Amino acid sequence: MQTEDLAKTESAAALAARIRRKEISPVEVVDSAIARIEAHNAKINALIIFGFDDARKAAKAAEAAIMRGDAVGALHGVPIAMKDCFDYKRGWVTTFGGIRALKDYVVDTCCMFVERMEQAGAIVVGKTNSPVFGFRGTCDNYLFGPSKNPFDLSKNTGGSSGGSAGAVAAGLLPLCEGTDGGGSIRIPSSWCGVYGYKPAFGRVPLVTRPNAFGGTAPFIFEGPIARTVEDAALAMSVLSGFDSRDPYSLDGSVDFMAALRRSVAGKTIGYTRDYGIFPVDPRVIAVVDKAVAAFEEAGARVEEVKIGLRRPQRELSDVWCRFIAVNQVVALEGFKRQGIDLVRDHHDDFPPEFWHWDAIGRKMTAAQYLSDQAVRTEVFDALRGVLDRHDYLVSPTLACLAVDNATDRNTVGPSQIKGEAIDPLIGWCMTYLINYIGYPAATVPAGLADNGLPVGMQIVGRRYADADVFAASAAFERMRPWMDTYKRCKL
Repeated sequence: MQTEDLAKTESAAALAARIRRKEISPVEVVDSAIARIEAHNAKINALIIFGFDDARKAAKAAEAAIMRGDAVGALHGVPIAMKDCFDYKRGWVTTFGGIRALKDYVVDTCCMFVERMEQAGAIVVGKTNSPVFGFRGTCDNYLFGPSKNPFDLSKNTGGSSGGSAGAVAAGLLPLCEGTDGGGSIRIPSSWCGVYGYKPAFGRVPLVTRPNAFGGTAPFIFEGPIARTVEDAALAMSVLSGFDSRDPYSLDGSVDFMAALRRSVAGKTIGYTRDYGIFPVDPRVIAVVDKAVAAFEEAGARVEEVKIGLRRPQRELSDVWCRFIAVNQVVALEGFKRQGIDLVRDHHDDFPPEFWHWDAIGRKMTAAQYLSDQAVRTEVFDALRGVLDRHDYLVSPTLACLAVDNATDRNTVGPSQIKGEAIDPLIGWCMTYLINYIGYPAATVPAGLADNGLPVGMQIVGRRYADADVFAASAAFERMRPWMDTYKRCKL
């Protein structure tokens, strides 16, 4: 097998197993990943910061550990990438999603994803593209430009973890980091035809400072993006678990790998095409209508459900944007305290949509903020009610197919679907509703639309029922395997 082929064809689980058996070395595997990135990344702009020297040093150390017979972690020697947003590796540049003023900004800390992945032996080779502050469902910015969808290079990957999803779909790496405050794991995974997992809130610790309580409005998560459910389960086995630095961190463990073998026979699945409020592209519905039938073939019972949301989709997406706007105001003020006044001195580094919501966030009162929390509670009660009666809630992940990349480095989603106006940043994403409630959710590749673009199907489980979501995801993968779709990638 050629070096480059190794990076494309092997899963993270297979690579880790072969490394432990000494069939291949970590040096060989990392060199393979770097070779494929160097050969193909320029076509899709998935990775934008490269740590190849650090990765090669780590690979040599990982190889020495294997040769000594040391005990090694579950991902020992496996190359991965992290996201370039609010995600850090000590000594590496962090641009917070392509902010030009921060192109040389270096941090002295690690995010939880990097901390735990490296403890398990994984090797970070670079950072992946993201929009500014992750505040949109597409992946584009003024510093690095758009990430291109491997299935159609004229299309966007989706965001905000768009570089990660693109890298995985293209076979540059088997596993990448995603973060998710409104769907940023599930959105690009859906458009790029890969598996994305957003855990239950607290399952993966989120260590935020100076505000340890900052990841709750909406609920914010770290999780894996992979080609296979098994790889995501392996990653979750590493990422999950209590950490005292996170006031919401869950104690106890979940056997993610065992969940892959569980049946969904006898389970009840509530199916909605649109949550009763979203306009959805008929091509998306056609694919997901066929895909959801796989659960019935696996022995589950699927029935259409009414969600009972009382407000229109535009009102609910505006609530989400206001939550994020308040968070971004705090972030900007944090940079100002460091002597970096992004508002005054670097206004042109940010797209106009960012400043639109910044102005709204600065005017928000405590009473208005609490009023939005009451709207969020309505969503919680509606979705909780469905999941109290069903084991799962299943829907299309997104209301549209991947959009064209813009030429001005400011790609957004559609402003309308089926003649109905929607917010172009997030309004076409049926994912942010789940960030209101904090339940576990995944997107699985449901199939390809008639134009060859991937469509995702969202699987939501009950509160803390991560193992159930993995069981359903694995059952779907067995019934509708998707690996052959990657042959259609334009690399």
